[in-house]
Order: sequence, then structure tokens, then C-alpha cells
Amino acid sequence: MKIKDYLKDKLLYVILLIAGILSVEILLIPIINYVYIKIYVAIVPLILFFIPFFIEYYKKKEYYSEIKARVNELEEKYLVTELLPKADFMEAKLNKDLVLDIGKSMLENVNKYKYLQEDYKEYIELWIHEIKIPIATSKMIVENNKSEVTKSIDEELDKIENYIEQALYYARSNTVEKDYIIKKNILKDIVNSTILKNKTILIQNNIKIETEDLEEEVYTDSKWCIFILSQIIQNSIKYSKEQNKEIKLYAENKKENIILYIKDNGIGIDKAEIGRVFEKGFTGTNGRQEKKSTGIGLYLCKKLCDKLCIGLEIASEKNIGTEVKLVFPKNSFINM
Repeated sequence: MKIKDYLKDKLLYVILLIAGILSVEILLIPIINYVYIKIYVAIVPLILFFIPFFIEYYKKKEYYSEIKARVNELEEKYLVTELLPKADFMEAKLNKDLVLDIGKSMLENVNKYKYLQEDYKEYIELWIHEIKIPIATSKMIVENNKSEVTKSIDEELDKIENYIEQALYYARSNTVEKDYIIKKNILKDIVNSTILKNKTILIQNNIKIETEDLEEEVYTDSKWCIFILSQIIQNSIKYSKEQNKEIKLYAENKKENIILYIKDNGIGIDKAEIGRVFEKGFTGTNGRQEKKSTGIGLYLCKKLCDKLCIGLEIASEKNIGTEVKLVFPKNSFINM
């Protein structure tokens, strides 16, 4: 709060005061000839006005500066409604009551939508679990009636399963902390589980898998990590070349972290698009050519990696291939 802004706000009072003093001085001209009395009559009201004027200004300035400082210190700015400083002037008390009422109303409104969101999320999760039953039944029918037609049906069922799993993890992505268990895992076990999970699609697309140096220990949730790795591998398969398809997975032990590399020799990503691959719904040139792309996979990977404190980096060269890095910190979860 600046003094000039405060003066502007009180300008009407100042003008009325000066007008009052001038009118009194004009009335005193024919009555009193003493200059000192006229000066006294002019100065005293000004002093009596400006003393409380400046006291009020500094009180308000201190009050609002304190509020601003508290707002700047808070990550969740709306919590300032509970931390308003005390003040002895009426305006502050009225403002505090109003802000508290507004905050209470906002909280009730937020809780209403939070409940609706939770209800919708529960429905999606229930639907996903229910839909798995007819899919499993369909796969059993396919298994017992093998032919070229049922083989194609089985491939499509695998794709449906992958999309359903993606929907489930997407629904849970905002509440990962309620559903993960951080513990020591061997990277080799995570990678092998991911390969086993995707073996059908890997075989169907004639993808050669190479693994090495995966004996490193990392602290993570294996279930979520397998899902992230599956999304990356499925992307590599989706954008692979026609011949000599290959995906290589290996680890490197650094001073502060362990890095898992997932490297393919696919069609690569355009240099101008590499910075946008983690954006929600971004499909890029490759995605527009590949009609099945949704632009959700890598976005979801990035979101989950951030929740799990895993670094996710990507580098690519057009027509050469793509390299994805999962960076596992060595100390953060151990300290926790």
C-alpha cells in the first residue's frame, strides 16, 4: 500500500477539510484582525486530521503487508483465510469475517465436486473390473477354438486389455500415493515381468528383445513401474520399422541414481516434436499416421513417474530410433 494511493482514496475528506478551513477563514476576515489566530484556526484542524490519518495508514499498511507476506509463503494460497493476522480496526475485522465465509463456501463447493469425482472414479474402476470377466471368458473361448480367425480376435482382445489397463491407471493417477508400496526391487525382475506381460504382442510383431546389466536394485513400486515400462515398450512396438525390429534394455549405475535405458531402432520422433511428447493428447506426425494413437500413453507415464519420483527423459532421431531413460534416485526413498 503506497501513501499516494491512500491519499487518493481519502481525497474527498481532504478536500472537504480544506474547504471547511477556507470557509472559516473567510468568515473570520471581518471579525478578527489577528493573523496568529487565523493561522491557528487553519493549522490545528489539519494537525488533528492528519495525525489519525497517518496512524490509520501505517496500521493498514502493516496489516496488508503481513497478509501479502503470508500469501507468498504459502504454496496453497487459499489457506491464508485461516492465517489472517489480527487487527484492531473495523475494516480488517469485517474483511476477515467475509473472507472466512467465502473460504467456507468455497471448501463446501470443492468437497461437493471432489465427492462427484470420487464417485465417478469408483464407477470407472468397478466397470473396468467387471469388463475383465467377459474378456477373460472370450480369451478362453478363443483358446479352445484355435484358428486364423480366433487368432485375430485374440490379438484384438489383447489390445482391449491394454486400453482397459491404461484407463484404470489413468483413473488412479491422481491418487497414486494411496496405492503404491515403495520397496527394494531388482530391475531384472521388473523388466522380465514386463516382457512376459507383453510377450504376445512382441511375438506377433517379431520384436527382438535384448537385456543386459539389469542386476541393479531400485526402490520403487513394481506394479506401477511395470505399467510405465509396458507403455514405453508398446510405443516402441507401435512405431517400429518393417524389418529388423529390436528393443534393448540395460541399466547404468551412476553416483546418485540408477538409469534404465529402453532403446529401439524404430522410425523415431521428429526433432521439432520431441519436447511435446509428454503433453496430454499429443500424437505428433507419427501418431497421425498411426490412426490408433491416443496421445495418452507417454502423458500418463510422465504423470506417474512424477508421482513416484522417477525421472523420465526421451531422446530420438528420425529414422534412427528412440531412447527412453527411467532415472531411479538412490537415496530419497531410502531416507523416507
